[in-house]
Amino acid sequence: MTLLHDLVAAELGQPVDARVGAFAADIAARYGDAAQAVLFYGSCLRETQLDGLMLDFYLIVSDYRAAYAQGWMALANRLIPPNVFPASHAGLIAKYAVLSTADFARLNRRETLNVSVWARFAQPSRLVWQRDAAAGEQTIHAVAQAAPTLIAAALPMQPYDEEDDPLAIWRAAFALTYGAELRAERKTRAGSVVDADPSRYLRFTPAVLAAATAGRLDRPAQAQRRWRLRRLQGKTLTVLRLLKASLTYAGGIEYLAWKISRHSGHAVVLRPWQRRWPILGALALLPRLVLRGAVR
Repeated sequence: MTLLHDLVAAELGQPVDARVGAFAADIAARYGDAAQAVLFYGSCLRETQLDGLMLDFYLIVSDYRAAYAQGWMALANRLIPPNVFPASHAGLIAKYAVLSTADFARLNRRETLNVSVWARFAQPSRLVWQRDAAAGEQTIHAVAQAAPTLIAAALPMQPYDEEDDPLAIWRAAFALTYGAELRAERKTRAGSVVDADPSRYLRFTPAVLAAATAGRLDRPAQAQRRWRLRRLQGKTLTVLRLLKASLTYAGGIEYLAWKISRHSGHAVVLRPWQRRWPILGALALLPRLVLRGAVR
């Protein structure tokens, strides 16, 4: 066992509101034996009042074919992971993303260009349901890859030494990842992720730096090229996932409008035709939001 593994295992094992655990178990039950683990993450993790908020979960499944009765849903999850679905339980609402065990491990490792998964799990999360100890250990191992992947990608863009502020590298790293996706959050959001729990990031820094620098780091010019690719890929994937969600996520365009309004402060009003044809509606919505600065 490494120090980083132990830190991640301890963090994932911290208790949560009992309603969150019950919600996670309910989501897992919908997938039968395919369900392996459920992770709770995001802004609601820091909230004590959950009513009226949308919780965020990741459901890890053994295999997409085992998870879905419809073959096209399994194919969609494999080609453009993850699939995202709405859920409600005991008065709470949530969305949950579905990834296979193999994809979750792969998308947290440094060879994965796209930031979507490793940027999120470099932040605090909780393992709120697991099928068994082996599934829990697999999940811990995957999450433990996320923060070193983030820092290894960011270090060539901002070299760090022991005299620097440890929190600065985390803030800079998250700022890079926020710029690599179409995001509705304000520009200060990346820094606020760290400022919400600075002691956590200080505690993780030595172990994460050791793991990040144990492998080969990109040279600065190479890192800049890779971040340009991440921005291109990430924004393209955001649009593709949006289009896919119009088919797989009930009320997907209403959720999109709500999330953009909540995080950016820009009110988004949907027209009737956009609700009727959500794919076209989403495509028509994006350019206006970019021009207004609601998404970047």
